[in-house]
Amino acid sequence: MSTTTLAPLTVHDAEALVTAAHRAAEAAGVTVSVTVLDAGGHLLAFRRDDRAVLISGETSTRKAYTALQLNAPTAELVDAVQPGGPFHTLPTALDRPLLFIAGGVPVRRDGRLIGAIGVGGGAPEQDHAFATAAVENLV
Repeated sequence: MSTTTLAPLTVHDAEALVTAAHRAAEAAGVTVSVTVLDAGGHLLAFRRDDRAVLISGETSTRKAYTALQLNAPTAELVDAVQPGGPFHTLPTALDRPLLFIAGGVPVRRDGRLIGAIGVGGGAPEQDHAFATAAVENLV
């Protein structure tokens, strides 16, 4: 019987994601914080520019955590937490609150979840674009 091994998200990958997201944000003139988590929710890389507001670090981490836990970009989950939505009570049911604001994106390899990136500090649509650009550039 053969087994297929999935390459995990490495620290090198995580640092490349952080760099790519920061470059995209700098090109747009936006100051952000970026967090990358592995598949187990462990912090692999983080960067907060000195000009970013302090809360952007917590925001980027919670966006990454949300994308990881629900295996979906946070931009796609916003409607799910509205009253009557399928996740309406989920944020209070977990030990660590989720954050349903665009900017969290799962990282997949060979179609399987291996981690997540969260970007905070810009407008939600900008944060989503920066995170998505970083994931698309991951080789």
